[in-house]
Amino acid sequence: AVFCIPPLSVVGLSEEQAIEQAKNDILVFTSTFNPMKNTISGRQEKTVMKLVVDAETDKVLGASMCGPDAPEIIQGIAVALKCGATKAQLDSTVGIHPSTAEEFCTM
Repeated sequence: AVFCIPPLSVVGLSEEQAIEQAKNDILVFTSTFNPMKNTISGRQEKTVMKLVVDAETDKVLGASMCGPDAPEIIQGIAVALKCGATKAQLDSTVGIHPSTAEEFCTM
């Protein structure tokens, strides 16, 4: 986590590292998201997020995020990565609404 403005956080493999190290093809999911809490207040503060997934096993290999609350949100994703979470498991998780964290469950 880099505590700058906006904060930046990364866990696991980057897209480039996954291409080099993965035994299978990878899938990359990206999103530019404005959480509902910003929409309601009229703020246009976007967050950029990325998930890197093993195409064959569906295992999440890495995640990155740039935007408000990125360090805290990535900490939760880090636990999921250590437990071997799959993209399907993230998709089946109820997102923390109305924060940006919910987007990791809908990408």
